[in-house]
Amino acid sequence: MDQQKKMDTAFFGQPRGLSTLFFTEMWERFSYYGMRAILLFYMYYAVTKGGLGMNQTTAASIMSIYGSLVYLSSVVGGWLSDRVWGARRTVFIGGVLIMFGHIALSVPFGVSALYLSIALIVAGTGLLKPNVSDMVGSLYSEGDQRRDAGFSMFVFGINLGAAVAPWAVPWAANGFGFHLFGSEMNFHAGFSLAAIGMFFGLLQYYFDGNKYLSKDSLYATDPIDHEQFKPFITWTVVGVIALAIVLGFMAALGALNINNVIMLISIIAIVLPIVYFVMMLQSKKVTKIERSRVLAYIPLFIAAAIFWGIEESGSVVLALFAQERTILHIGSWHFAAANFQTLNPLFIMILTPFFVWLWSKWKNQPSAPGKFAIGLIVAGISYLWMALPGIIHGTTAGRVSPFWLVGSWFIVEIGEMLISPIGLSVTTKLAPRAFQSQMMSMWFLADAAGQAINAQIVKYYSSATEIPYFLTIGAVSVIFGIILCFFVKKIHSLMEGVE
Repeated sequence: MDQQKKMDTAFFGQPRGLSTLFFTEMWERFSYYGMRAILLFYMYYAVTKGGLGMNQTTAASIMSIYGSLVYLSSVVGGWLSDRVWGARRTVFIGGVLIMFGHIALSVPFGVSALYLSIALIVAGTGLLKPNVSDMVGSLYSEGDQRRDAGFSMFVFGINLGAAVAPWAVPWAANGFGFHLFGSEMNFHAGFSLAAIGMFFGLLQYYFDGNKYLSKDSLYATDPIDHEQFKPFITWTVVGVIALAIVLGFMAALGALNINNVIMLISIIAIVLPIVYFVMMLQSKKVTKIERSRVLAYIPLFIAAAIFWGIEESGSVVLALFAQERTILHIGSWHFAAANFQTLNPLFIMILTPFFVWLWSKWKNQPSAPGKFAIGLIVAGISYLWMALPGIIHGTTAGRVSPFWLVGSWFIVEIGEMLISPIGLSVTTKLAPRAFQSQMMSMWFLADAAGQAINAQIVKYYSSATEIPYFLTIGAVSVIFGIILCFFVKKIHSLMEGVE
């Protein structure tokens, strides 16, 4: 099997199965980021402008906690793949749920449709994302030097879909360039395009996957037996009852509102990875070497959470900055605030070929912990950069050049190239065998924790607090990155032979 993996170079020197997963994730990201490009504006725009008329601060918090829930649900997806369905089937079911989630948003049923859509897309993405990435890792043997380059190409596919979506979906919402909807935005037309994108992804995955993906992906790596199934059902019921009691208690106190629900989810998103780390470290299925590798992963997880808190703010804080503080034209070329969402994936696609080449050629390159430390410092600088317009102009009133946002996104994407593909790769390397997909879920839980914290701190963002907001968060990232630099050798030694 290992020999076959080494010899399979059909997709630009990579295994042919990478093409299947590349395009599946490309379409899924098209649908997701297309929806996110306009969702914040849909929530807080007035009803007369085609929106839901929500409070802007609440809408921003919902956006952040939505992103957190998407990655939080990956724990369930990883478990179902490892123990019940296998990766390939779990991904397909997830894609179907995502498609129906976008369909729910495409119908004009107001807030109820919004929450139904959130539930479906959260569940679907949780099933899909960790298992697609895990299948990428399974294409390579343990010593295959192409792994990091393969994950970089996979991330390129993700961002190809994400780059097109912030232009295509707002274009549909604006009447496909023909002003079909008058002065209003028809957000539902945009959400419909996102649903169509996910449909194409499902078609490609089903037919291409049968040809080029390993049959091993159809089966659970650690199937649950009858004796283990009863405790699982018991704990699931206990969890549901506990959640119902908490929500009932909040309702009795008159505290069951969207802001407190967001706070509850934020707490869960921060506590859950702690519980997961304890569970893996204490598991009898985890060997001594695997336990050391899990310990090495903890500081990388914390670094990733801080990084994603900054990177994921693009669809929230930076989206608000684009709408309220940015000049939305360059000369005679006018564009929408939603179009700035393309900068994230666009810069990744530009930078990916360079970093693929760099990691392939650089013999004495920094270890994964070293790359994380540098990436975290760079991400912090992207926020310090965003404080400069207010500092230079002496005011945070009025509008500034769009190139401030362009510069910030370019800087943070350099950081992402040092953290995201490397993090995906190192997670598959450090994963204990019994927790393969679930360890990949931990990578997404870092994103969930970062966005959960965002859901709380975004409440303090406004034009009046713009400068201290960017300075404080940027400084935290830079300082933690510097601290991590001093522990690189120790972390690398705990990785027990993993490069």
